[in-house]
Amino acid sequence: MPPDDLVEQYRRELTGYCYRMLGSSFEAEDAVQETLLRGWRASESLEDPAALRAWLYRIATNVCMTMLDGRRRRALPMDLGSPSSATSPLGAPLADETWIQPMPDSRSLDGDADPAELVVARESLRLAFVAALQHLQPRQRATLILRDVLKWKAAEVAKLLDTSTISVNGLLRRARAALGSFDPMASQDVEPTERDRELLDRYVDAFERYDIAALVSLLREDAVFAMPPFALWLRGRTDVRHFLLTHQHGYATLVPIESNASPAYAVYHFVPSTGRSEAFGIQVLELTTSGISTVQTFLEPGLFSLFGLPPEIPVGGR
Repeated sequence: MPPDDLVEQYRRELTGYCYRMLGSSFEAEDAVQETLLRGWRASESLEDPAALRAWLYRIATNVCMTMLDGRRRRALPMDLGSPSSATSPLGAPLADETWIQPMPDSRSLDGDADPAELVVARESLRLAFVAALQHLQPRQRATLILRDVLKWKAAEVAKLLDTSTISVNGLLRRARAALGSFDPMASQDVEPTERDRELLDRYVDAFERYDIAALVSLLREDAVFAMPPFALWLRGRTDVRHFLLTHQHGYATLVPIESNASPAYAVYHFVPSTGRSEAFGIQVLELTTSGISTVQTFLEPGLFSLFGLPPEIPVGGR
């Protein structure tokens, strides 16, 4: 087996690949661990060290295919039905395996990558695209990621999937058709503008003070608001405002994090009985020039460990 440090250099990109395939941050971590374990056990079969990367991707693909076999696709609330009204009951939370999970950028993106490659990698980790990938058959999914995101040649993908180049081209054509207009190269992925930073600062201030009027004013008129593991989701300022007013959560602290190449925060809610702020959820936003278009809060405190965050902090702590 090649030296551990040589194998470890691929951990981050393999995690990003497995996350796109599986839609789950925890399952992606497990898949990469299994990949490296299988690689270690089969180390004698690798004759050419220069083929290490392709060899690991082949193993990772097989691991993901096994994990996906017979399983329902993960989704976001918007994929499961029409928007609810603000007066609709919240309903019971659905099982964890129902949902796409957020992924820390630090575990899935290589900041030292070629700038053009990094643009595509970032765009393809956004929640909406990861959710769209889950609609594809596993082999279509792997083909599209390898060809359009990672820029592998058709012959390389054919070798990995034990098929022909013609078959790979067919898989890619069908995958692209299923995804419609998505084009990772079309993204204008740039650093946040001063206006973006100001908008986010105002959002954090309004959220932490629970100033509903100020918070809603920062949303687009057709903004989407969702809270997995609940299937209920809302569209539009009016319903979001009504929902927040009738489901008051009290004061909170938002800690900036990096997730899915998007503005994101770890939300801690103040608990009077303990006098501390406890992990509540991971929030991922989408911005447009006309305001915040999407607010998704993943109510899964267990995700905080993935981001290297504690389960509770002092009141007002960062």
